[in-house]
Amino acid sequence: MTFSPDEIATAYHEAGHAVMALVLGRPVQRVSIEPNHLRLGHCAIKKGTFRPSGDPLETEILFMLGGPAAEARHVGEYSWDAAAQDLRGVRALTTQRTAGERQAERLEQRLLAKTEHILNRPGVWTAVERIVEELLRCTTISGRAARHLFEHATAEAAGNQ
Repeated sequence: MTFSPDEIATAYHEAGHAVMALVLGRPVQRVSIEPNHLRLGHCAIKKGTFRPSGDPLETEILFMLGGPAAEARHVGEYSWDAAAQDLRGVRALTTQRTAGERQAERLEQRLLAKTEHILNRPGVWTAVERIVEELLRCTTISGRAARHLFEHATAEAAGNQ
């Protein structure tokens, strides 16, 4: 089966959200690249089962940035127009945390760099690629399948160290 560049970019975007959620200990419910009237894909997080360790606001921002960062790593540049919904969410959270627009932008840049660093960890990018492969094969995968792919990729990387 042949996929368009947009379909592949969407798969990387949603896989990036899923992997960031899993890295941060958030339970993924489902990941999909099935478009609807609101979006091209979706990564659903289970509600009510997550107790963040650390900063919950930062965790949410890192999760939101995981999609655009993974897509950009694959494509070679950020597509902020395509990630406008994520960017609006990030901006809303960073302005809650800071005293103004300039500080919000600095915080966004710092957390984007942190997101890119996390995606570069051994096994993490492999997990993104494996979830992408599965999304392109099935269009929708369960949170359990995403977690399984993530755990295997990171365990393999840990074994090769």
